[in-house]
Amino acid sequence: MDPRTVLILSDDAEFSRQFAACWQFERAVPAFTVLGGDPTQGLDYASFDLTIVGPIRPDACAPLLRAIDPGRKAVILVSDVALPDWLRSEFPRLLVLRRHEGWPDTLLLLALEVLRRVDAVNRAQRAEHVNALLKCHATLGQYIIEMRHTINNALTSVLGNAELLLLEPGTFSAGVRSQIDTIRNMALRMHEILQRFSSLEKEMTFVEKQAAKEQRTQIQAAAVGQ
Repeated sequence: MDPRTVLILSDDAEFSRQFAACWQFERAVPAFTVLGGDPTQGLDYASFDLTIVGPIRPDACAPLLRAIDPGRKAVILVSDVALPDWLRSEFPRLLVLRRHEGWPDTLLLLALEVLRRVDAVNRAQRAEHVNALLKCHATLGQYIIEMRHTINNALTSVLGNAELLLLEPGTFSAGVRSQIDTIRNMALRMHEILQRFSSLEKEMTFVEKQAAKEQRTQIQAAAVGQ
């Protein structure tokens, strides 16, 4: 898994240094990007997993937050003063931390929790994607199984006619007989593949029945235990 990315925006270089130093005892250290507090043109703020805004000029706070858009990704604002009500109303999802004694440790705990949530959301999204892909594959597999008999009947006709043509040795030239023999062999190969589908269907049905049986046994055991 790629390391998490954290953007630190602050006019105070000491703020960034103190916060980054807290990660030295953590097992997983994110990739930090440190910039000043002015909105940066062309920077994709949404590409970062977490944005931390430290002490900046009061007049730059609102424009910077509008550029970041806390509604899209997690943003933590560390402030020395209480935020005005209009700013909280405009950015309801903004996480605000008042700077006090021991603030780096508090900020670290909050950042770790946010990044854990980011990981959980990413895993859930990947699981949904894989599940959708598996459903598509299952639908395709089910269609192939359902069409197996139709395809097998067509192959039987092709194979039978090829066998009949090969029973007349003097009718065709050596080249044509070689082509007919190729048709026969390919039909046999396709028939073997379809037989493999039948075997897989039986194996999957058996596994499904076993899983259902084990689930019933577990439910019964849990009921007895209660």
